[in-house]
Amino acid sequence: MSLTYLSYVDQISTLAVVPSTDPYFQIILPEMIEYAELRIQRDLDFLATQVANNTYTISQLSNTFNIPFDDFVTVQTIQFIDLSGDTVNLIPTSKEYIQNIYGFNTFGPPKYFAMYGQTTGQTLGGYSILVGPTPDSTYSLVVTGTQRFPSLSADNSSTYISLYFPDMFIMASMIYITAYQRNFGKVNDDPQMAVTYESQYQTLLKSALTEEYRKKFEGPAWTSRSPSPIATPPRS
Repeated sequence: MSLTYLSYVDQISTLAVVPSTDPYFQIILPEMIEYAELRIQRDLDFLATQVANNTYTISQLSNTFNIPFDDFVTVQTIQFIDLSGDTVNLIPTSKEYIQNIYGFNTFGPPKYFAMYGQTTGQTLGGYSILVGPTPDSTYSLVVTGTQRFPSLSADNSSTYISLYFPDMFIMASMIYITAYQRNFGKVNDDPQMAVTYESQYQTLLKSALTEEYRKKFEGPAWTSRSPSPIATPPRS
């Protein structure tokens, strides 16, 4: 069963045995949602978080370009449009490789890219990406990567996680709230409460990981099929 914001609040307050109108519950509610959503998104590499952005360019004679932090959590691929209009994929490598092989004085269409670090001279400005060789012309770029889902709130009544992963969402939330209720220690009333929710979350995570791999054709033999101990060896 999928969750809305209201049904999520009702279910958590019931499981935690605390009125949903309790002022302390209302204070920790946004923090609990953030904890659960971030944990799930860090544990699962969702296909649905992968997006493309074609608004970037890299200037002639400049071997770096910048991506704001808000655009991507992780960068996955970078392509450029060459002078004939063809799309060319850059190969990810280390910045040391680009610096040693190309330096700054080797010019041509880019072949490689590396994550260089934070944008120079800016606080929380963005990622700087190094390419090699140094571009001999200005090129348009297409970058793909992952983003965060919008968060569940009173103003956003349903999200991808609340709709399609409600069981994990509840378990991750209960891990947070039971820690808040101080049920991790041996001397508390129910020392196994948080441990039980953590165990159930890990069980759900395993099946969710398998499903995400299948969505991306990263299942057995690079298919979208479910794992099978009999069919695991590839056909000859």
